[in-house]
Amino acid sequence: MTFCGNGFNFELGKKTYIMGILNVTDNSFADGGKYNTVEKARKQVQKLLSDGADIIDIGAQSTGPNSVKISAKAEIDLLKNYLPLLSDEFKCVISVDTFYPQVAEFALNNGASIINDVSGTFNTEMAELVKKYNCGWIIMHTGGGDAVNVPNYKGSVTDDVVEFFDSMLKKCDEFGLSRNQIMLDIGVGFGKNYSQNLEVIRNLNVIKRKDVALLTALSLKRVIGIATGDEVSERLYGTIAANTVAIDGGTDFIRVHNVKEAASAAKMADALLRS
Repeated sequence: MTFCGNGFNFELGKKTYIMGILNVTDNSFADGGKYNTVEKARKQVQKLLSDGADIIDIGAQSTGPNSVKISAKAEIDLLKNYLPLLSDEFKCVISVDTFYPQVAEFALNNGASIINDVSGTFNTEMAELVKKYNCGWIIMHTGGGDAVNVPNYKGSVTDDVVEFFDSMLKKCDEFGLSRNQIMLDIGVGFGKNYSQNLEVIRNLNVIKRKDVALLTALSLKRVIGIATGDEVSERLYGTIAANTVAIDGGTDFIRVHNVKEAASAAKMADALLRS
């Protein structure tokens, strides 16, 4: 079993892979404004990769609480300053965090090989790009909500995530996409309240599909802050604890801000759980 496509191939079940976050926005909840120049981004990418990142996930739009939506053109105008750095200088595996097909196609034409799609929908235009470019597609559960709004689920949020993933995989199959190209994301912080976020992290062993890659993206998020009482800058230890539970539940990838610490903890968890 693998998560693979044009320019990347990750064998599943052997280790936990690390997705390092590079936000080039001014308003991201944890690191807004820290990497909003090419030189700042260069130093951060070098650090993320040397610390053990397997993928660099670049975001040009904040989707956190109180964020303001920007246009596809504005995203592209930001990304064009940074994608050459990632693809030409570092030659790393690049994921682009976007819900716009126009942005995804621009990124795929400029070094990216994975679309980290936070829309929570099956967008046929995005699916066409996945097929055309043989790229990876991360599909996230939101339940129709976002970082602020939580929908009224008919049953448990775990059941909703399972049903959503089944539906998305069926649509991918019908569209002719390989399941090796797909990664599923439980959507911590999107369309879920505090207890529901805890529930989906706790129930990854129920949610996990053996034949499809699973991503857990909870780094420094509000659920950590509520549980620990810590401010964003102090949520590393809570993040590591939650990621360890996720690894025990079967996640294949973790998306993190603090790569060195997360990678070290993941290696220990892998030694206990995967060897």
